[in-house]
Amino acid sequence: MRIAVFGTGGVGGYFGGRLAQAGENVIFIARGAHLKAMHASGLHVGSIKGDFIIDPISATDEPAQAGYVDVVLVAVKAWHVPEAALAMQPMIGPDTFVVPLCNGMDALHELVRTIGKERVLGGFCRISAYTSSPGHIMHVGVEPYVAFGELDGSSSERARHLRRAFERAGITVEVSGDIQAAMWQKFVFIAAISGLGAVTRTPIGVLRDIPETRRMLEEAIQENFTVGKAMGINLPDDTPNIIMQFIDRIPEHVTASMQRDIMEGRQSELESLNGSLVRFGREVGISTPINKFIYSSLLPQELSARRTP
Repeated sequence: MRIAVFGTGGVGGYFGGRLAQAGENVIFIARGAHLKAMHASGLHVGSIKGDFIIDPISATDEPAQAGYVDVVLVAVKAWHVPEAALAMQPMIGPDTFVVPLCNGMDALHELVRTIGKERVLGGFCRISAYTSSPGHIMHVGVEPYVAFGELDGSSSERARHLRRAFERAGITVEVSGDIQAAMWQKFVFIAAISGLGAVTRTPIGVLRDIPETRRMLEEAIQENFTVGKAMGINLPDDTPNIIMQFIDRIPEHVTASMQRDIMEGRQSELESLNGSLVRFGREVGISTPINKFIYSSLLPQELSARRTP
């Protein structure tokens, strides 16, 4: 497959790098010092699954230079998705489809609105990875996993082709028959650990081990789950327990990307995670006190970060 990875941070750099390492035709959309470093010495990925380098690498900051591709993997932060959806248009051919690997649900909705429902699959990933320096990605925790699927739950050849590409790359992959429910399960999890990690400024091991913060984490997960059920999402009843079991297996040093952004004074995905849950709760008449607390507490810093050039 000819695969464009739009955004070459922790998520795009790792998964795109593994696909390229396996021989897939991958072009990376990146910019600035990161792109310059990749052109100079390739993409370096340090990983608990084994380090590797993609050099030479096909990378550009001009999507028009890429031409038509079979699939675009969208791996930018949520607030960049509207811009990315417009910028990727030169890569969209007659049979191109787009898969978001972003946090939250806003990216999916924006891609459907801009590109068209027939061209968009639902999707998400699990990994703890980040850009450590220009041209360098660090994968520090969580077994890499990707899931995607047709929004109507149907089976498709394009999804099967992409699944085989990830399998060749040695990545755990799943084609979901209810991708929106699967995305919501990730949403329930990531909003809770991101928001509370940012408020407490602690890694997951501390957050889950102190009884008071663990209780707040459980309450946030239950709150997020209740909002999803009220919105008609087909979430299994044992979702909160499954998520807490997963959290208990995460290496204790891991932090969420939104948490790292906030702790380092950068713009974050606060609006697309905890902010979205507050809005969704309001729409379906569900109280969201934990998310309101997280959102209100972090909003002053978030607004300041957005004003910073």
